[in-house]
Amino acid sequence: MKVLIKLFATFRNERFKQEEKELPEGTTIRQVVAQLEIAEEALGMVMVNGRHAPLESQLHEGDTLALFPLVGGG
Repeated sequence: MKVLIKLFATFRNERFKQEEKELPEGTTIRQVVAQLEIAEEALGMVMVNGRHAPLESQLHEGDTLALFPLVGGG
């Protein structure tokens, strides 16, 4: 299945801005995060097709997965 993955802010460093990936049926968001070598603790917001989604969610053909890092400030 094809899924569009969009990375934001620091997640783009040495990765990509957006990329269409071919993934096996039943792939979860957690598996994609692990493949991208992003620490789960660094995730601020996870969205699928513009809606918040838990890491256990399975992705489907044509989904858009957006990953945002935690935002720090002072």
